[in-house]
Amino acid sequence: MSATTMKKTKSDPLAERPNLDWSKAVRGRYAERMKNGSNIVLLEPDVLERFPTSEKVNQALRTLLEIERKTKSVITKASKSKHAAA
Repeated sequence: MSATTMKKTKSDPLAERPNLDWSKAVRGRYAERMKNGSNIVLLEPDVLERFPTSEKVNQALRTLLEIERKTKSVITKASKSKHAAA
């Protein structure tokens, strides 16, 4: 058997989907977004029900971060005053 018959050919994955309409496709549409970096997070259905958009998710996470920041601030102040009193 020759090497050419053993060689695998790469098939075009789009050729398997002849019903796709690429006439309105835009080259590089998301290139800038990807260049700047992007994170994809998969939400469980129960979370998705409560936070259906990325804006809602981000708002909730920012609120949580603010609570964390304030809580750390209160704990730090209490710890400092406790040590100063001792």
